[in-house]
Amino acid sequence: SFAYFTIKDRLPQILTRVIDTLHRHKNEFFEEHGEKGVEAEKRAISFLSKLRNELQTDKPVTPLEDELPDAALWNQYLDYQRNLPNGNGEPSWFQSPWLYVECYMYRRIHAALAQNPPIDNFDVFKEGKAQNFFESQEAVIALCTYFQELLKNIKDLDEKQLQEELLKLLQVSLWGNKCDLSFSAGEDSSQKSSPLQSLENMVPYILVNDMEKVWSLLVNAKKNRTERSNVRVDIILDNAGFELVSDLVLADFLLSSKLADEVYFHGKSIPWYVSDTTKQDFNWTIKQLGSANHMWMSRCGINWEGNLKKGVWVFRDHMFWTLPHDFSSMSEVAPDLYAELQKSNLLLFKGDLNYRKLTGDRRWEYSVPFHQALSKFHPAPLCSLRTLKSDTQVGLKPGQGEQIQASEPEWMVSGKYGVVQFDAGL
Repeated sequence: SFAYFTIKDRLPQILTRVIDTLHRHKNEFFEEHGEKGVEAEKRAISFLSKLRNELQTDKPVTPLEDELPDAALWNQYLDYQRNLPNGNGEPSWFQSPWLYVECYMYRRIHAALAQNPPIDNFDVFKEGKAQNFFESQEAVIALCTYFQELLKNIKDLDEKQLQEELLKLLQVSLWGNKCDLSFSAGEDSSQKSSPLQSLENMVPYILVNDMEKVWSLLVNAKKNRTERSNVRVDIILDNAGFELVSDLVLADFLLSSKLADEVYFHGKSIPWYVSDTTKQDFNWTIKQLGSANHMWMSRCGINWEGNLKKGVWVFRDHMFWTLPHDFSSMSEVAPDLYAELQKSNLLLFKGDLNYRKLTGDRRWEYSVPFHQALSKFHPAPLCSLRTLKSDTQVGLKPGQGEQIQASEPEWMVSGKYGVVQFDAGL
């Protein structure tokens, strides 16, 4: 399976890169922290080398031994895996659900640093995320320029034109999800060209296209809102770099077009899946844009800084997003987060990992309804914007998946296809 190749080849590659990154920063750790920094680096590397060996030799998954706030939840989840009636008793790297061991690896990488002060706040993936951002400059400039031009006459757009612009920016945000560093094991995955020019040609690759439903939900919410009720959209983020910029442009459009009054962004509280957005990445990106020497880039950055100050944009992270659970158990494991999401008019889930967690990462028949695969996860109307990079897909028309499979065996994992899949909830 694709899961097998991921665990066998991609994850050890990622661990090797992390070890290499720590090696390369040795002098920096010494300059900042003296011998203590170097000692911490050595301990972290030996922890990670041991982890790589456990993975490659299919050792059993061991309980976490750190004191971090989520350790107990992880260890309970391991017990749950051990006691599954159809399980193998002792979960190991190759004899476990893919989603679980992949998340577990990233949590162990975090532990390797968190347990070794003074380098405990070092993000081993930061360099790659920054590089992705800088290598996507052309695309970022094209998108910021397009958007700032659009803002000049946004007040004059009629409903039909507003709808066209929303659908366009939803597609940019969808295809921005191709830029994923965990998928390429950290190799270059930047967006080189203007994302707006190729949208027309990409439409046939959107296998489920519920963009119209998103539009009508927002328009109706706008019409029905009262003095006391704000229209709120939540974006559950995926990758930093170009994808994040595409999400920020979409969020700014929602505010500027009055389709939403406030946007909440949900990111990761620890470095995750190589390129996922943390609070540091979020703030760093907006700062980079604000200080860019390109007029429209800096205009975007400065406006977005203003949105955060005014409180119409809010960034939140929550431990739940970096637990191994799929979202159907959120109401039980993280009732506070579930209650928070219930305040939203629309939840936009970005990317493949969020899709896997929405659908429980199961081998569904392709034609199983999305609503059914969500297994009662319905805090609010939701939409998944995702390019396919793992072998889970639901909600297709009968025969649609089989037809593509016949001519393109790799269609579910190549990132070539995408979905904009909506569920109205209860």
